[in-house]
Amino acid sequence: MTHTITRFVDTTYQLAECPTWDDRKNRLLWTDIQGRTIQSMDWASREITKWQFDNEVGSFGLTDDDRLVVAVWDKIILFDPESGASEVLAEVEADQPRTRLNDGKVGPDGAFWVGTMDTVSPREPIAGLYRIDASGEVSEIRDELQCSNGLAWTPDGTYMYHADSSPGWIEYYTFEPETGTLGSKMLYAQQTNESGRPDGATVDSDANYWSAGVSAGLLNCFAPDGELLHAIRMPIDKPTMPCFCGPDLDHLIVTSIKQPSDPTAVERDTMSGGLFLVEGHGRTGLKTYRFKTA
Repeated sequence: MTHTITRFVDTTYQLAECPTWDDRKNRLLWTDIQGRTIQSMDWASREITKWQFDNEVGSFGLTDDDRLVVAVWDKIILFDPESGASEVLAEVEADQPRTRLNDGKVGPDGAFWVGTMDTVSPREPIAGLYRIDASGEVSEIRDELQCSNGLAWTPDGTYMYHADSSPGWIEYYTFEPETGTLGSKMLYAQQTNESGRPDGATVDSDANYWSAGVSAGLLNCFAPDGELLHAIRMPIDKPTMPCFCGPDLDHLIVTSIKQPSDPTAVERDTMSGGLFLVEGHGRTGLKTYRFKTA
């Protein structure tokens, strides 16, 4: 299978993440984590709007009342893009200065699932994975993580994927889509620096798991049984997360990290930190779940 990869947005970001398709507003959203913003691109006009926050935005999700549930460092915030109004729903690891909220998504159960990461190198297993509901209740799902990542669900919502970028494992749990109850846990894939340690992820309508191989410049596509179907070489070293978007969910967008400038490089790096469109994959994505506010 031949893939064509082109720059999708001209703007360069220090750390672009969490691309998310909003089918009601016909727009693609993403976060510039270090820029402390959420960006939104109208699909028809390509006009970009951005909203500024007080701290780094690790991830966010859509809500059932057209607000956003946003992970801002150690706080979960409900934010209204129309009015700019916000309210703090919960705090996560507020007593742990080394960690911040990282990869997060709304699950089939309507809760916001989000993990944390150790911001100090070398990372220690002091982070966790959490579930936050409309009441603001924070349930710890897993501890002793280094960099929680890779959240995604199968098309029928009965399995949840989760990864830790530092040790490189991807696991999956049986999942009750109505209640968010987790069952047995299994190893799905073990990645290395060379094969691409797992960053953000998505699942297509055929139940394949797409993982940004952040350490190897790869976009990895795994079959439901864990077999590697494709390792797509990206034009940048550090892709961060894929997302199927567009009205037909057939556009595959990948975000990335801006690499530090290399004074010895022959050619100037003008690609890293951008958003990229991957074509030729022949897949479509799944509708984005929304956070239940009541």
